Amino acid sequence: MQDILWLLLPVAAASGWYTAKRSDRRHEETTGNDYTPAYFKGLNYLLNEQPDKAIDVFVQMLEVDSETVETHLALGNLFRRRGEVDRAIRIHQNLIARPTLNRGHRAQALLELGQDYMRAGLFDRAENLFNELDEMKSHQEQALQNLLIIYQQEKEWEKCLQVAKRLGQISGRSFNPERAHYYCELAEEAEHIGDQAQVVQYLKSAQGCDADCVRATLIKGKLEVSQGDCSNAIHTLKMVEQQDAGYLPESLPLLLECYRQTGDGEELSSYLRQLYQRNKGIGPALALVDLIQTDEGESAALEFLTQYLRKHPEIEGIDRLLVLGMKEVEGSAAETLQVLRQLLHKLLAGRPGYHCNQCGFMAKTLHWQCPGCKSWGSIKPLQGAFQH
Repeated sequence: MQDILWLLLPVAAASGWYTAKRSDRRHEETTGNDYTPAYFKGLNYLLNEQPDKAIDVFVQMLEVDSETVETHLALGNLFRRRGEVDRAIRIHQNLIARPTLNRGHRAQALLELGQDYMRAGLFDRAENLFNELDEMKSHQEQALQNLLIIYQQEKEWEKCLQVAKRLGQISGRSFNPERAHYYCELAEEAEHIGDQAQVVQYLKSAQGCDADCVRATLIKGKLEVSQGDCSNAIHTLKMVEQQDAGYLPESLPLLLECYRQTGDGEELSSYLRQLYQRNKGIGPALALVDLIQTDEGESAALEFLTQYLRKHPEIEGIDRLLVLGMKEVEGSAAETLQVLRQLLHKLLAGRPGYHCNQCGFMAKTLHWQCPGCKSWGSIKPLQGAFQH
């Protein structure tokens, strides 16, 4: 009750001020006397913990005209921010229903009411209002931004593409990275129903919007692998390093599997050594450990990994070190290493593997749109155990 009291007292004061102002302007004592009982009636409702009735009284006192519209809008906005959306809707609907409202104030009230509906989850009603604003060419950028949020939440990717294109034209900001993700979403939907030709077309559109779209590259590489085309898949998946090396942990396992299927061990060895020189992350390092173990033996692999971990102490690397070390010892020493490895697995099991560069959201799986800040392509694999 105390919170709502502090919220409504300024409204009550504004109502009293407005009443007095109208009384002075008209020089009609009767007008002031007509409003006084209503003013105190509203305060009485407020003090008796009946805020809904108090709101009705104060809103009725603040007759909608050019001098009070901003007060109504501010009050509705306050309620929405407090999470009291029903009250905000009532106030904004009351504004729009007034025939004397000018075009500018009506547009502002439509925008506020649309945002009320969004907050309440009434997306169809909000969509209609934002489309009306777009047609009126009033508050277009805000209306289109809200439409984009609605269509993303409803997974209407074709509509997202249309709105993003128009929003880019109006705002002057490029929405090509977002549009690339919308095409990727459509590609994944087409893949789900087995329409591979449509998948390819959507991926071409995605890359046309953003040549550095890692997501499109990964989808294309996985599609080629599923078709048994490992040679092309290798070429495709290698592009990830140039597009964004932060996503190497997503592409490298599939790339290594393609090399194993083609049986070209020499090319794989050359690629991994060059990749490691360019990107000394844990993924390339562990892949190189496997290669050294196969070509040169466990001792050489153990030595390489030990040198790596001295410069880059990471849990995944330590886990592999314990596996190699267990083969070199016996008895109680081997048992001790096994216990340590079990403890490391518990640490790894509870650790998030992905991190949003925009808002810091942590996740165990890759989300192409951050659940926290809703940005696209901002979540990447964590590189190293001690970066979080």
